[in-house]
Amino acid sequence: MIFALSKTSIIFIETHIVSKLTQRLRLPDYAIGIFAAAMTKSAIKKAIKKQWVTVDDEVGSTATFVNGGECIKLTIPPHNNAKKELGLFLKVLYEDEHLAVIQKPAGILVSGNKFRTIANALSQNLKPSTLVDAAQPQPVHRLDFATTGVLLIGKTSSSIIALNNLFVIKEIEKTYYAATIGNMNIEGTITTEVDNKSAVSKYKVIESVDSIRFGQLNLVKLQPVTGRRHQLRKHLSSIGHPILGDKDYGLEGLVLKGKGMYLHAHALKFIHPFTKEVMLVEDALPMRFAKIFNNL
Repeated sequence: MIFALSKTSIIFIETHIVSKLTQRLRLPDYAIGIFAAAMTKSAIKKAIKKQWVTVDDEVGSTATFVNGGECIKLTIPPHNNAKKELGLFLKVLYEDEHLAVIQKPAGILVSGNKFRTIANALSQNLKPSTLVDAAQPQPVHRLDFATTGVLLIGKTSSSIIALNNLFVIKEIEKTYYAATIGNMNIEGTITTEVDNKSAVSKYKVIESVDSIRFGQLNLVKLQPVTGRRHQLRKHLSSIGHPILGDKDYGLEGLVLKGKGMYLHAHALKFIHPFTKEVMLVEDALPMRFAKIFNNL
C-alpha cells in the first residue's frame, strides 16, 4: 500500500501479485477482497469501470483474465482516499496466515454500505498475512445484525475463494444456540421452505425453564444443514417457537424488547483448506443466556 504525495493531495495506491492459479479467472472475480479500498465485487467493478485498475500496467476491464504472476494495481485519485479507521475492538478466536475466526458482537452489520461494519474493522484487529496473495481480510459468510458468535474471515485471495467454496459444498458444520419460546419437542428436523427454496434445520432442546411471561423458555442447540437467509429464525417461528427477542419473526405480544435477540453462532467445524487440519472453533454463550438457564 502506497500513499504518494502530489501537489494538492495524496494519491492512494495498492498493488497485488497474482498467485499461481489452477485456472484463469476474470479480473473482477479474482480481485474480490485483495484491495482495502475496493473490497467487495461491486466496489472492484466500479474501480475497473473508472479505469483505476491496471494489470501489468495495462488498464483492466471486466473482460480481462488473470493467469498467475500478474501485477494488479489499484490507483485512486486524491478525492477518494481510504476510509479512516473504525476503532472497533474485536475478539480474535483463531488466526493464522490464511484465515481467522472472530467473535461478532450483537448490533453491528457484518458488511454493507455503512462505515460501522465488521468488515471495516478487520484490518485493525487482525495481523496482515505475509503470503504472496495477501488480501484485505474479508468475511466469507454472514451473521444477522442481532446475532452474536463465530465469524470466519479469509486473509488471502486463495483463502477467500477456498472458504467460500467450502460453504457452497456444505463442508463447514455450523452450530448455534438459541433461547426459544413455548413447550417444544425434545428434538426434531424442520424442513419448511425458506424463500421458496428447500431448507433443513436440526434442533435439540438442552434445557427448559418455566417463565411467567413466556410460559416456557428453552435452550436449543441448532444445526442448519442448508444456509438460507434468516433460516433458523424462520424455521423456529414456523413451528410456533420463535427465538426470544426476534422482532421480525416473533409472536405478537411475546416480543422481548431492549434485550437483543437470543441467537448465538457457537461453533464452526471444517477442514483447513491449506493445512488440512480439522478445525473446531467455539465461542462461549453470552452471559445473558446464563441469566435464564441454569446448566451452562
